[in-house]
Amino acid sequence: MPKLDDYKGLTPAWCPGCGNFAILSAFKTAVVELGMDPYQFTIVSGIGQAAKFPHYLRCNTFNGLHGRSLPVATGIKLANHTMPVIAVAGDGDCYGEGGNHIMHAMRRNINVTLFVHDNQIYGLTKGQASPTSMEGMKTKTQPFGVFSEQLNPMVLGIAMDCSFAARAFAGEPDHLKELMKQALIHKGFSLVDILQPCVTFNKVNTYEWYRKRVYHLESTYTPFDRVTAFSRALEWGDRIPLGIIYRHDRPLYENQNPVIKDLPLVNILFDRSKIEQALKEFY
Repeated sequence: MPKLDDYKGLTPAWCPGCGNFAILSAFKTAVVELGMDPYQFTIVSGIGQAAKFPHYLRCNTFNGLHGRSLPVATGIKLANHTMPVIAVAGDGDCYGEGGNHIMHAMRRNINVTLFVHDNQIYGLTKGQASPTSMEGMKTKTQPFGVFSEQLNPMVLGIAMDCSFAARAFAGEPDHLKELMKQALIHKGFSLVDILQPCVTFNKVNTYEWYRKRVYHLESTYTPFDRVTAFSRALEWGDRIPLGIIYRHDRPLYENQNPVIKDLPLVNILFDRSKIEQALKEFY
């Protein structure tokens, strides 16, 4: 069985008090409790403070470009769909630069788990507004306040029929850990939007701000009702729901491809003659 020490990586360089520490700890505990060894899965990340996440672990890692973690994760999954693939991104990285990619990943229902560190600000580049920054928030590049409407990842996920859309809070690590476990074992594209304070650049959405507003979905709540899920996802402000907001178990993208459905691409023998035959068609 794996142990927490098996996942020890480099020493984190995040700011003291950053919500990323709780996310990292919850993830390590989640994979250990699921019996996952470091060599059994791959984490893909882009650019940003959240993207440093796999550096502070011991695991297979691929660092891509800003906003491009999901295309890489999709490619890895299609090459070897028997291996768990996890993407990690920040709100700017994923919903800004990578906004087009997350929509199509949800639409395709590729079996990838995405954890978004949502601190509602660009942390690595020193405090610009991100797509999830609230209207009116003043930053170094928005001195008159944010004019654009705030992006709601849960509403976007439900609109795109994301097969697993959940929200967590870094200030509740036990609940976060359990959501991570459920997302990791889910068959289909999983989005977990993790609310986390940026103690350096976001002075609005603090731990105290979140704790006054977040609440857990009732035990009687069913995430399979899309209309009800929409109404809950729209809640933001005085009350912010945590938990699995929407779920729709539907066919996996990779299982619909007859070439790799039964045998991973990495295990298919290379036949050079087929390449040569295809090239002849262009002569």
